[in-house]
Amino acid sequence: MMLTALTAVFAGTATAAVVAPVAAQAAPAKTQCVTDANLVPSCGVLWGGAAGGFTSKPRDLEHKNWEKLSGRTATIFHTYHKGDEAFPTKAEIAMTQDPANPRVLLLNWKVAYGSSWAKVAKGEQDKRIDAFAKRIKAYDKQVFLVLNHEPENDVKPKKGSGWEAKDFAAMYRHTIQRLEAQGVDNVVNVMAYMGNEKWMAQSWWKDLYPGDDVVDWIGLDSYVSVEKGYYHYGTFADLLDRKPKNGGPGFYEWATTKHKNKPLMIAEWGGYHRIGKKTDKSAVYNSVLPELKKRPAIKAIVHFDTKADDQGNRDISINSTPASLASFRKLAANPIFNVKLA
Repeated sequence: MMLTALTAVFAGTATAAVVAPVAAQAAPAKTQCVTDANLVPSCGVLWGGAAGGFTSKPRDLEHKNWEKLSGRTATIFHTYHKGDEAFPTKAEIAMTQDPANPRVLLLNWKVAYGSSWAKVAKGEQDKRIDAFAKRIKAYDKQVFLVLNHEPENDVKPKKGSGWEAKDFAAMYRHTIQRLEAQGVDNVVNVMAYMGNEKWMAQSWWKDLYPGDDVVDWIGLDSYVSVEKGYYHYGTFADLLDRKPKNGGPGFYEWATTKHKNKPLMIAEWGGYHRIGKKTDKSAVYNSVLPELKKRPAIKAIVHFDTKADDQGNRDISINSTPASLASFRKLAANPIFNVKLA
């Protein structure tokens, strides 16, 4: 806010004394963080969420409920699709048309559903790709698109399986290049890994990457336990720095050295405890900001919220304990996440 100096004029019957104004020093203007053509913020970090996972509840309603719980509108609205599902859906589009709560879609798509990566790469699902191209062009807003997130878990390294790591890379390249050939220019591509020690140690892991020319962001889906002694116990730094079992750099180091010009999205993250073993998650949430300040490549974080994961035994919700929720709300309120969608 600009400060205005006041001039005080005092007039007497015989003389008039004027107190000269003291020059006001303008406060530095606040920088407005905004996104560019690839949705990379000029400063700050994009804040996102996915709620209602592994339930039949409407994702849009669950997302809004999660926003109320966390105290902040999640700029990124993360949803999941497969095969010939028609998306973005009406509900998803409506979520991005609220002027009071601007949001951008993060669309996860298993384009090879019911097929294989190799078949997609050969053009056998071009009709499916073209149908999506038509819909997303009509939508005419920027979206994040993840093709087959966490592909490591789906790799079948046997030659000719159609699901080799190189088949994934070929599928990814073919899909993105075909979208571009159809005139799609509002899709921002995200390559989302699991970043698990086991998979990073596989000889085929390096073959997954489809190429800098078809990847706009590098994503990571990673979680930590808040139960000491349980699988992947740690803080936010631990989910970023997991290293292959046979040695080598951690995920963040790998991404920022091998692909140093790519922004990094933590496309899924959270702290968990086993169901029935409620444990405070504050240590994880309180560790996020210090890491973001040390790791400038991270330009977006997207929390995945569910009371029960795909295994049915882990709680990744932000409100499993009152202390956890209070810590998460404090994190969400930080101005580092004040980024405007351009």
